[in-house]
Amino acid sequence: QDWFVRGCDASILLNFTSSSGNQTEKIAIPNQTVRGFDFIDRVKGLVEAECPGVVSCADIIALVARDSIVVTGGPFWRVPTGRRDGQISNAPEALTNIPAPFFNFTQLQTSFANKGLDLKDLVLLSGAHTIGIAHCFPGFSNRLYNFSGILGNQDPSLDSEYAANLKARKCKTINDTTTIVEMDPGSFRTFDLSYYRLLLKRRGLFQSDAALITSSTTLSYINQLLQGSLLNFYQEFALSMEKMGRIEVKTGFFGEIRKHCAFVNS
Repeated sequence: QDWFVRGCDASILLNFTSSSGNQTEKIAIPNQTVRGFDFIDRVKGLVEAECPGVVSCADIIALVARDSIVVTGGPFWRVPTGRRDGQISNAPEALTNIPAPFFNFTQLQTSFANKGLDLKDLVLLSGAHTIGIAHCFPGFSNRLYNFSGILGNQDPSLDSEYAANLKARKCKTINDTTTIVEMDPGSFRTFDLSYYRLLLKRRGLFQSDAALITSSTTLSYINQLLQGSLLNFYQEFALSMEKMGRIEVKTGFFGEIRKHCAFVNS
């Protein structure tokens, strides 16, 4: 969420202040279900106590992202450090830069290409959906109740049995903002290949998940991953994460090392 907006600079962590005069990325619709801000703040506090003014919030995000994958059984990779923190955070930029859950393939391809990422990266990084949860709204309830803006219309690319189960047991109304659904049912705490198997069964939760099998190129790569080993997936995923972690990095005299992740230095 952070790295697609102004690069890997921890701009998503900044709070709104009267002096900044703008709403920050944190309150933008794509980020309203993001959790863990307090955890990052606690980590920053511990790091500052040991080596003040050295480790950026941007580096902490990158390291915590890696470790969150590791604790679910996923790969470990060396995270390059030395990033500096951004000093600007605008909510509208999150809306225009973060790939939306309703994106089709063309929109996804463009969004990733704008950040120097290719179709292989798109497939691999989407594989992170093997862990975690999503809220019915605004994540995917439109696929169940209002597809293509037609009330009552259901996305035909979504497996009908899966859709019926979601309607009956999870997202009972289109505007349900509180119910959460596992991105990878039965395996959402384990970093594995099951997400890709769900895609082939037309059970990807987001429209953007389903879009990955509408292209012969990405579909072919998905099948290649499933035919390969879990270790191969881990290695490829780690490479794409490293690549994404280099997007528009601030170093040298650009940016700063924030004392507190939620605020720019005074």
